[in-house]
Amino acid sequence: MKELNAAHCPVTLAPDHAKTMIHFIRLLDHLHRSQDYLNLVTPLLPESALFDPGHDAVMMGYDFHITPQGPRLIEVNTNAGGATLAWQAQASGNGNPFPFHGQRNPIMDSFNEEMVQFSKGQKQQPNQVIILDEDPEKQFLYNEMQTFVSLFTQRGIRTAIAAPEALELQGDALFYQGKPVDMIYNRHCDFYLESQPMAHVRTAWLKHQVCLTPNPRIYGLLSDKRRMTLWSDPQIVATLGLTPEQQQRLLTITPLTRTMASLDLSTLWQDRRHWVFKPTTSHGGKGVLLGRKISKARFDTLIPEQTLAQHLAPPAIIRCPDREQPVKTDFRLFVYRRKVS
Repeated sequence: MKELNAAHCPVTLAPDHAKTMIHFIRLLDHLHRSQDYLNLVTPLLPESALFDPGHDAVMMGYDFHITPQGPRLIEVNTNAGGATLAWQAQASGNGNPFPFHGQRNPIMDSFNEEMVQFSKGQKQQPNQVIILDEDPEKQFLYNEMQTFVSLFTQRGIRTAIAAPEALELQGDALFYQGKPVDMIYNRHCDFYLESQPMAHVRTAWLKHQVCLTPNPRIYGLLSDKRRMTLWSDPQIVATLGLTPEQQQRLLTITPLTRTMASLDLSTLWQDRRHWVFKPTTSHGGKGVLLGRKISKARFDTLIPEQTLAQHLAPPAIIRCPDREQPVKTDFRLFVYRRKVS
């Protein structure tokens, strides 16, 4: 388990930038519910994401860089972590209490809203929540998972942190230590539930026996990085039933993103300094390569069908009082449906 020590480094976000980011997030929320978008994306989804559970996804994270031209989307995350760490960094030194207390906590309320939607109003909150991850005690944000255990427990909800192997499938339902699991707060990065350790979770999910949040449906519609190839394509955006203003917003804030297979590789190599290369299935910045740093030998190893090329949207550079060198910064907005925390 790693100790989390948040550095105190104040960052100012201009109100206009914050407003732009929030409007963009709400546009994506509108878009992924629209029939035109569903008609476009549904043929691209695997089976697990075709199932619509009737609820949304907690703790969505929208990551932006603030460029000289304004905010640019970097990616959308369905199991975004770091909310508690961010608050600790903000609150350090000013004596403010950790904000997740009391009965009107919007973040914790979102879990109950998920349960209400999943159960069609039969349950107002889950009876047992499992915070699920691979080898959770080895995860960098294990402390954050423990914080969520405390928050759920304060509301009288039985909660545990577990790896998939600790869950047992009985019929189509999941059990943990002999008690039924009605909600999983999913921190696992097998987003489409395709690995063997997640097979029983997939079964319960497809049988509507567990409220899985975040889930494959939302990942497929919003967080699969390949969706950014759609949002940055003017011809496709023009078919999505958006107003001219909405189309412009989507195209402006989403950096041009393409699969390498759709581009001329020799031209891409010559222009590499203006691109970032990302595996289509990566998370947490893993495998991301800056074009200005990539060697020709490394470039040639990239699999065009499995690699995205995205126009470089450089992050803002700031100086921290406790660091000699300037640092790069980005902004992660935590979202439930249209609500930005």
